[in-house]
Amino acid sequence: MKRELILRETRIMVLTAVFLMAFVTTAFAMGKKEGKTAIVLAQFGTSYPSALVAITNIQKQVQDAFPGVKVKLAFTSYIIRNIWHKRHNDKKFLEENKDIPRDVLRVKGPLATMADLQDEGYTTIIVQPTHVFEGEEYLDLKSCVDGLDSIAAIRTKHKPFKKIVLGRPLFGEKGVEYLYHEDLRIAAKAVKADVSLAAKNKAALVYMGHGNKCLSTGAYIEFQETLRTMHPETPVYVGVVEGFPSLDYVVSGLIKDRIRKVVLKPLMIVAGDHAANDMAGDEDDSWKMTFNSKGIEVTPVLQGMGENSHIANIFIQHIKDVARDNQIRL
Repeated sequence: MKRELILRETRIMVLTAVFLMAFVTTAFAMGKKEGKTAIVLAQFGTSYPSALVAITNIQKQVQDAFPGVKVKLAFTSYIIRNIWHKRHNDKKFLEENKDIPRDVLRVKGPLATMADLQDEGYTTIIVQPTHVFEGEEYLDLKSCVDGLDSIAAIRTKHKPFKKIVLGRPLFGEKGVEYLYHEDLRIAAKAVKADVSLAAKNKAALVYMGHGNKCLSTGAYIEFQETLRTMHPETPVYVGVVEGFPSLDYVVSGLIKDRIRKVVLKPLMIVAGDHAANDMAGDEDDSWKMTFNSKGIEVTPVLQGMGENSHIANIFIQHIKDVARDNQIRL
């Protein structure tokens, strides 16, 4: 009787072990088949080491929000990528800039970044742009993502990507599920500290965005009006380097409203070349010098929007939205 009891317990232990091995093997096979998920943060990029803080701040906050997911940077500008690749072998530059992240020195474009991830077994990829609005850079990126996601294979299991999806930019995009008017209001709330800074200085707040030559930039005007509605006590003006509203438009508004003092900030993710030169440079055609020539006192603030944690949180929410909409677990 005792011997039979021992044999029965032994059989139970063996069967349990076999079941566990089968479960682990099946789970591993399923995981391998489904692949892994990664997030690609795509931005134009910057060649200014001091401006990288905006990019790395967003990257850190996204990584903290999704600790089990790989987060990679991608720069859409070939010129910017090439600058960093050359610096990778510049011993003098590296000695003077010891804190440059490896992700930046070896940064690639979105296409190459996603190809590398696919080679590493990542078949579900969320591409989150840090573009401000639905402009040329964003639409080109969308074409790239849509193209890769459409790649088919004779056997479904050989399809290189299970899913590649694209989050919406800061100011949102056209569509009915997420109204861009609401995204503009959320972005306006995120920059409350800028309005408070201008109010503290008894000045108007002027933003300089990048804009676009070949597409509508009406989102900037709507952002301006959204801020004015939220903060009627503080004058707010928004202009762009390319397109409308232009610098001339902003100047005419300042003169009409008899503004004599402004806080000038970039409406860009990074405070790079445009902010340092076009906005706050000492050349006669910079925004700062143009305002000065009209008798307007200027306080430039060289901080990119990416340094604002509230802005980074918006991108995190956009990642959550597109993941939920596409049944992607993060």
